[in-house]
Amino acid sequence: MRFYYLQLGTVAIFTPRSTPQYFASSEKRAASSLFMRVIAGQYRSRQLLAPKGDDTRPTSDRLRETLFNVVSAGVPDSVWIDLFAGSGAVGIEALSRGARSVYFIENSTRAATLIRKNLAALEISEGFEVQEREAVQALRALDAAAVVCDFCFLDPPYADSAAYEQSLGFLSQSRLVATKTIIIAEHDKHSDLLDRYGSLGRYRRLRQGDAVLSFYRLN
Repeated sequence: MRFYYLQLGTVAIFTPRSTPQYFASSEKRAASSLFMRVIAGQYRSRQLLAPKGDDTRPTSDRLRETLFNVVSAGVPDSVWIDLFAGSGAVGIEALSRGARSVYFIENSTRAATLIRKNLAALEISEGFEVQEREAVQALRALDAAAVVCDFCFLDPPYADSAAYEQSLGFLSQSRLVATKTIIIAEHDKHSDLLDRYGSLGRYRRLRQGDAVLSFYRLN
Protein backbone atom coordinates (compact mmCIF):
# COMPACT_ATOMS: atom_id res chain seq x y z
CA MET A 1 0.00 0.00 0.00
CA ARG A 2 1.28 3.47 -0.88
CA PHE A 3 0.30 6.89 0.42
CA TYR A 4 0.91 10.27 -1.19
CA TYR A 5 1.84 13.33 0.78
CA LEU A 6 1.83 16.76 -0.89
CA GLN A 7 4.07 19.52 0.48
CA LEU A 8 4.71 22.76 -1.46
CA GLY A 9 4.09 21.11 -4.81
CA THR A 10 6.26 18.07 -4.05
CA VAL A 11 4.78 14.58 -3.83
CA ALA A 12 6.38 12.22 -1.34
CA ILE A 13 5.55 8.53 -1.73
CA PHE A 14 5.92 6.34 1.29
CA THR A 15 4.83 3.04 2.74
CA PRO A 16 3.93 2.14 6.35
CA ARG A 17 7.60 1.32 6.83
CA SER A 18 8.88 4.74 5.72
CA THR A 19 7.50 7.81 7.42
CA PRO A 20 8.04 11.28 5.89
CA GLN A 21 10.40 13.60 7.67
CA TYR A 22 7.52 16.04 8.14
CA PHE A 23 5.72 13.71 10.53
CA ALA A 24 8.93 12.78 12.35
CA SER A 25 9.71 16.44 13.00
CA SER A 26 6.11 17.10 14.07
CA GLU A 27 6.30 14.31 16.62
CA LYS A 28 9.61 15.66 17.87
CA ARG A 29 8.11 19.12 18.31
CA ALA A 30 5.14 17.69 20.21
CA ALA A 31 7.42 15.66 22.46
CA SER A 32 9.36 18.79 23.40
CA SER A 33 6.33 20.08 25.31
CA LEU A 34 5.77 18.06 28.46
CA PHE A 35 2.53 18.21 30.39
CA MET A 36 1.78 16.71 33.79
CA ARG A 37 -1.25 16.70 36.03
CA VAL A 38 -2.13 17.06 39.68
CA ILE A 39 -3.14 13.61 40.93
CA ALA A 40 -5.58 14.36 43.75
CA GLY A 41 -6.96 16.96 46.12
CA GLN A 42 -8.18 20.49 45.53
CA TYR A 43 -6.48 20.82 42.14
CA ARG A 44 -7.07 17.26 40.95
CA SER A 45 -6.58 16.68 37.20
CA ARG A 46 -5.35 20.24 36.62
CA GLN A 47 -2.53 20.42 34.13
CA LEU A 48 1.03 21.43 34.95
CA LEU A 49 3.82 22.45 32.61
CA ALA A 50 7.23 20.86 32.99
CA PRO A 51 10.55 22.31 31.78
CA LYS A 52 11.65 21.26 28.30
CA GLY A 53 15.05 19.80 27.56
CA ASP A 54 17.40 17.42 29.32
CA ASP A 55 18.41 19.62 32.27
CA THR A 56 15.31 18.81 34.30
CA ARG A 57 13.67 15.40 34.70
CA PRO A 58 10.21 15.73 36.27
CA THR A 59 8.93 13.08 38.65
CA SER A 60 6.36 11.11 36.65
CA ASP A 61 2.66 11.20 37.50
CA ARG A 62 2.76 7.52 38.36
CA LEU A 63 5.73 7.79 40.70
CA ARG A 64 4.23 10.88 42.34
CA GLU A 65 1.01 8.94 42.94
CA THR A 66 3.01 6.14 44.56
CA LEU A 67 4.80 8.63 46.79
CA PHE A 68 1.61 10.25 48.02
CA ASN A 69 -0.10 6.90 48.55
CA VAL A 70 2.65 6.19 51.09
CA VAL A 71 2.66 9.55 52.90
CA SER A 72 -0.99 10.63 52.44
CA ALA A 73 -1.97 10.38 56.10
CA GLY A 74 0.66 12.92 57.13
CA VAL A 75 0.14 15.48 54.37
CA PRO A 76 -2.69 17.70 55.75
CA ASP A 77 -1.26 20.76 57.57
CA SER A 78 2.32 19.62 56.89
CA VAL A 79 5.42 21.61 55.91
CA TRP A 80 7.33 20.47 52.81
CA ILE A 81 10.67 21.23 51.21
CA ASP A 82 10.67 20.42 47.49
CA LEU A 83 14.39 20.33 46.74
CA PHE A 84 15.55 20.41 43.10
CA ALA A 85 11.90 21.20 42.50
CA GLY A 86 11.87 21.26 38.68
CA SER A 87 8.25 21.90 37.68
CA GLY A 88 7.16 22.04 41.32
CA ALA A 89 4.83 19.09 40.74
CA VAL A 90 5.60 17.35 44.04
CA GLY A 91 5.17 20.48 46.15
CA ILE A 92 2.02 21.47 44.27
CA GLU A 93 0.62 17.97 44.84
CA ALA A 94 1.27 18.46 48.55
CA LEU A 95 -0.54 21.81 48.55
CA SER A 96 -3.44 20.25 46.64
CA ARG A 97 -3.75 17.61 49.36
CA GLY A 98 -3.80 20.11 52.21
CA ALA A 99 -0.18 20.86 53.11
CA ARG A 100 0.21 24.07 55.11
CA SER A 101 3.30 25.31 53.28
CA VAL A 102 5.88 24.30 50.69
CA TYR A 103 9.37 25.65 50.08
CA PHE A 104 10.28 25.17 46.42
CA ILE A 105 14.06 25.13 45.93
CA GLU A 106 15.34 25.34 42.34
CA ASN A 107 18.55 26.92 41.04
CA SER A 108 17.45 27.02 37.38
CA THR A 109 15.88 30.37 36.48
CA ARG A 110 13.86 28.72 33.72
CA ALA A 111 12.45 26.05 36.02
CA ALA A 112 11.80 28.49 38.89
CA THR A 113 9.86 30.71 36.49
CA LEU A 114 7.79 27.71 35.45
CA ILE A 115 7.04 26.84 39.08
CA ARG A 116 5.66 30.34 39.56
CA LYS A 117 3.59 30.00 36.37
CA ASN A 118 2.14 26.67 37.52
CA LEU A 119 1.21 28.16 40.90
CA ALA A 120 -0.35 31.20 39.25
CA ALA A 121 -2.32 29.04 36.80
CA LEU A 122 -3.83 27.20 39.77
CA GLU A 123 -4.46 30.54 41.52
CA ILE A 124 -2.32 29.51 44.49
CA SER A 125 -1.25 32.77 46.11
CA GLU A 126 -0.12 31.72 49.60
CA GLY A 127 1.39 28.85 51.52
CA PHE A 128 4.57 28.66 49.44
CA GLU A 129 7.95 30.21 48.85
CA VAL A 130 10.06 29.80 45.71
CA GLN A 131 13.81 30.09 46.33
CA GLU A 132 15.97 30.35 43.23
CA ARG A 133 19.32 29.20 44.61
CA GLU A 134 21.56 26.19 45.08
CA ALA A 135 20.12 23.41 47.23
CA VAL A 136 22.50 23.48 50.20
CA GLN A 137 22.57 27.28 50.21
CA ALA A 138 18.77 27.29 50.44
CA LEU A 139 18.78 24.64 53.17
CA ARG A 140 21.19 26.75 55.21
CA ALA A 141 18.88 29.75 54.89
CA LEU A 142 15.85 27.73 55.97
CA ASP A 143 17.80 26.28 58.87
CA ALA A 144 18.79 29.79 59.98
CA ALA A 145 15.11 30.81 59.77
CA ALA A 146 14.24 27.97 62.20
CA VAL A 147 12.05 26.16 59.67
CA VAL A 148 11.21 22.57 60.60
CA CYS A 149 9.80 20.39 57.86
CA ASP A 150 7.56 17.35 58.01
CA PHE A 151 8.64 16.15 54.56
CA CYS A 152 11.63 16.88 52.36
CA PHE A 153 11.61 15.54 48.82
CA LEU A 154 14.81 15.70 46.80
CA ASP A 155 15.26 14.81 43.18
CA PRO A 156 18.57 16.04 41.77
CA PRO A 157 19.89 14.83 38.41
CA TYR A 158 20.38 11.08 38.79
CA ALA A 159 24.04 11.24 37.81
CA ASP A 160 24.87 14.00 40.32
CA SER A 161 26.01 11.85 43.24
CA ALA A 162 27.53 14.89 44.97
CA ALA A 163 24.10 16.58 45.11
CA TYR A 164 22.64 13.59 46.95
CA GLU A 165 25.58 13.36 49.36
CA GLN A 166 25.69 17.09 50.12
CA SER A 167 21.92 17.46 50.56
CA LEU A 168 21.42 14.35 52.68
CA GLY A 169 24.60 15.07 54.63
CA PHE A 170 23.42 18.57 55.48
CA LEU A 171 19.92 17.41 56.40
CA SER A 172 21.35 14.74 58.71
CA GLN A 173 22.73 17.43 61.02
CA SER A 174 20.22 20.22 60.40
CA ARG A 175 17.52 21.64 62.66
CA LEU A 176 15.23 21.42 59.64
CA VAL A 177 14.79 17.75 60.47
CA ALA A 178 12.85 16.55 63.52
CA THR A 179 12.17 13.02 64.73
CA LYS A 180 8.88 13.03 62.78
CA THR A 181 10.45 14.29 59.53
CA ILE A 182 10.45 12.00 56.50
CA ILE A 183 13.02 12.61 53.77
CA ILE A 184 12.37 11.05 50.37
CA ALA A 185 15.07 10.85 47.70
CA GLU A 186 14.25 9.88 44.13
CA HIS A 187 17.10 8.19 42.29
CA ASP A 188 17.92 5.74 39.52
CA LYS A 189 17.81 2.00 40.22
CA HIS A 190 21.36 1.69 38.90
CA SER A 191 22.69 4.38 41.26
CA ASP A 192 21.59 3.27 44.69
CA LEU A 193 22.07 5.54 47.68
CA LEU A 194 23.67 4.68 50.99
CA ASP A 195 21.59 3.20 53.78
CA ARG A 196 22.90 5.89 56.14
CA TYR A 197 23.94 9.54 55.92
CA GLY A 198 25.05 10.65 59.37
CA SER A 199 22.04 10.36 61.66
CA LEU A 200 19.66 9.64 58.77
CA GLY A 201 18.85 5.99 58.13
CA ARG A 202 16.98 4.53 55.20
CA TYR A 203 13.92 2.58 56.32
CA ARG A 204 12.08 2.00 53.05
CA ARG A 205 12.90 1.59 49.38
CA LEU A 206 10.25 1.58 46.64
CA ARG A 207 11.13 0.85 43.03
CA GLN A 208 8.96 1.73 40.04
CA GLY A 209 10.47 1.04 36.65
CA ASP A 210 13.92 2.64 36.53
CA ALA A 211 13.15 5.04 39.40
CA VAL A 212 13.50 4.39 43.12
CA LEU A 213 12.16 6.27 46.15
CA SER A 214 14.35 5.96 49.25
CA PHE A 215 12.79 7.03 52.58
CA TYR A 216 14.99 8.33 55.40
CA ARG A 217 14.44 9.49 58.98
CA LEU A 218 16.46 10.17 62.08
CA ASN A 219 17.46 7.06 64.00
